[in-house]
Amino acid sequence: MSLSRTLALIGAPTDIGAGHRGAVMGPEALRVAGLGEALHERGLEVIDTGNLAGPANPWLPPTEGYRHLEQVVEWNRLVMEAVQAELGKGRLPVLLGGDHCLALGSIKAVARHCRDTGKKLRILWLDAHADFNTSDVTPSGNVHGMPVACLCGVGPKSLTHLGGDSPAIDPGVLRQIGIRSVDQGEKRLVKEYGVDIYDMRYIDEIGMKRVMEEALEGIDDQTHVHVSFDVDFLDPSIAPGVGTTVPGGPNYREAQLVMEMIADTGRLGSLDIMELNPAYDDHNRTGKLAVDLVESLFGKSTLMRD
Repeated sequence: MSLSRTLALIGAPTDIGAGHRGAVMGPEALRVAGLGEALHERGLEVIDTGNLAGPANPWLPPTEGYRHLEQVVEWNRLVMEAVQAELGKGRLPVLLGGDHCLALGSIKAVARHCRDTGKKLRILWLDAHADFNTSDVTPSGNVHGMPVACLCGVGPKSLTHLGGDSPAIDPGVLRQIGIRSVDQGEKRLVKEYGVDIYDMRYIDEIGMKRVMEEALEGIDDQTHVHVSFDVDFLDPSIAPGVGTTVPGGPNYREAQLVMEMIADTGRLGSLDIMELNPAYDDHNRTGKLAVDLVESLFGKSTLMRD
């Protein structure tokens, strides 16, 4: 069901860009929930590359609008190089977060890979938040609220030019799904940059099936699909294990439909699983749900389908 049958799990245990402690434990919670074994049972070869070793979280207040910028840059450099290396080996990288600031390094690597191989890129950003903040509009300085802006060339040069190129992506490759929390300044920015956002009101109005048909439109055999799955995309009633819960998210069946329809494209080329925070979870319930949904992303379905 994917571009590659060999998956490389890359652990990035840090909460460096977050406002709450705990996402540092996310990679291990996904492993404990059986992610590798579940994907192996789907007939996929799974290589666990272990955890990246980056700087510790100093847990300091913001400096000039950013918290821990130096450490965020280093973690994203490590992620970018690791994802780049696995793509170069023909493997499908699965980044185990860690907080969502790390998607910057992951997508930087994927975007470069697409340029080098002549592929079109489609990014499906599953999240409660638009993550298009800047130091001027952020209420917190937490960089996990900024990766999309940085990828589009808006942010500190140390992040926007990580890997040497800026902007890393054109906003037109993005499809944001499940959004229901956008800061006031962000609203102006996403409108200015023309980000394609399927917020929860739109999902309520037309239904998840039509939303996904629109979000997946134009994907063909020359497209590399990258899924950046922030676990807070899900409604907190089914997924309490995140630091930034926002009520009113997709339910279990809606989330399954999202994953199954992405799987049906057969073009999944890379994946982030972000913001799982066992400190807020109940017996790894959210970790197990994330594994269940990722199985569907790799082709698990109720019936045999063509």
